[in-house]
Amino acid sequence: MTTQIRAIGDLIAARRASANAAATAGSTGDNTEVVGVILDRAAMGWPQSCQVVIPFTATLAASATLTIAWDIDTGDASNLSGSEVLEAATAVTVATGPSGGGTVTGELTANVSLAGAGRYLRLNFTPNLSAANTDTAALSSVIVFGGMDRLPQ
Repeated sequence: MTTQIRAIGDLIAARRASANAAATAGSTGDNTEVVGVILDRAAMGWPQSCQVVIPFTATLAASATLTIAWDIDTGDASNLSGSEVLEAATAVTVATGPSGGGTVTGELTANVSLAGAGRYLRLNFTPNLSAANTDTAALSSVIVFGGMDRLPQ
């Protein structure tokens, strides 16, 4: 058995997957897809797996919820024309307002195999607040890649 003596950063590549996004219940950004940036797997050494991370902070009324749906588009065209959905997840509740309402923070995470993925990837996500007009959420997204055929540069 070989033991690797490396820092975790030598074995993974983390990439910003979208701009920061904001949502207000029943208004701007609510139930609206955030289209991510296009990432080039070849530039990272062809990673074979990744972890999707969507951090959030939400101000929620008591029992109100924040749900997030997401998908990863893939293809071989640099603009992802003719892309296909590699993996998708229907809306999952990631936060529920505490008694009396308040701020909830956390992250949605999911492990994804990139077997069969094209050269380019894009993560898209859709936040949805259940209350009307008062609840807010701030979100972003990151993808952490692993399993490259060479170490990240």
